[in-house]
Amino acid sequence: MPDVFVAGLDGQTRKKFIDILNANLAEGIALTLAVKQAHWNLKGQGFIGVHELLDDVAARLRDGTDLLAERAVILGGFARGTQEVVADTAKMEPYPVEISSINDHIAALKERFLFVGEAVRKGIDAAGEAGDEDTADILTEVSRAIDKDAWFIGANAPV
Repeated sequence: MPDVFVAGLDGQTRKKFIDILNANLAEGIALTLAVKQAHWNLKGQGFIGVHELLDDVAARLRDGTDLLAERAVILGGFARGTQEVVADTAKMEPYPVEISSINDHIAALKERFLFVGEAVRKGIDAAGEAGDEDTADILTEVSRAIDKDAWFIGANAPV
């Protein structure tokens, strides 16, 4: 492992959280790509509003993945965010590439946001139980953004 920039956590604990952070990094990158896939391909009533919203959502997801990646390095690990790693490790259901309906994209994104949100919450619980409140805090920040963006996207669904 490279240099460690945090005190109070033993090597085993740091390794565990580096792995959790990298797993969530992969899911966050996969979710960001799903959001961009929808952004590029959606069509229908309300297009411009959803199109612009998805650009904002992708930017917030990138901010969150940046936090996760940096924390992994702070703990003495490596951020593993290449396309190859994401393709091999992300557990999120692959995003359909041949849909265009706004409603289909909203449904597909909502499903993936819920999946990724649940994975992040598991990381929060694990970090809290192990006494790594800083990692728990970062994961909580990411979780809040995912929840809010899931709500923004889902609010566009027909009632």
